[in-house]
Amino acid sequence: MALTPSTMIPLGTPMPDFRLPDAAGNLHSSDALPHQPILVAFICNHCPYVKHIAPALSEFAREYQKAGLTVIAINSNDFETYPDDSPEQMQKEIVARGYTFPYLVDESQAVARAFGAACTPDFFLFDKDRKLAYRGQFDSSRPGSGEAASGHDLRAAADAVLAGQKPGEEQTPSMGCNIKWK
Repeated sequence: MALTPSTMIPLGTPMPDFRLPDAAGNLHSSDALPHQPILVAFICNHCPYVKHIAPALSEFAREYQKAGLTVIAINSNDFETYPDDSPEQMQKEIVARGYTFPYLVDESQAVARAFGAACTPDFFLFDKDRKLAYRGQFDSSRPGSGEAASGHDLRAAADAVLAGQKPGEEQTPSMGCNIKWK
């Protein structure tokens, strides 16, 4: 597994538009999202870094969706080469993890490129005006570290954005497996 950091695109970057199917084939468009803060998480099924945080991410989403945060996950991995990341396997992952958010398929990988996503997991938190407020790690835990995933960093950023404030500009890149490009 190649340890890859986030690209840390500039804060204030507008959220790219997208129109992607979810794992069941239903289309989701950025145009149809509510006018509220939005978290876009690039994840996949097989990455040990995603597996490490998946239970805490599921809990985070349930909690913060109730508070007014839209949560979207996108899988941009080449599932021809990595069949564990196929839409069929994504459907199983949704059930197993209890994901309450759309888990979208970026088969062309164009959306990952538009966002500047580099790894799984990679998080992009946008304010209600769809300007990037946070990009970085879920928390400082890593597989094998003995530290349980809490979402500390992302929670602090989401709390600030939901309160109409800006998170601190010093943000730590996410680390994980590189996106499996075609």
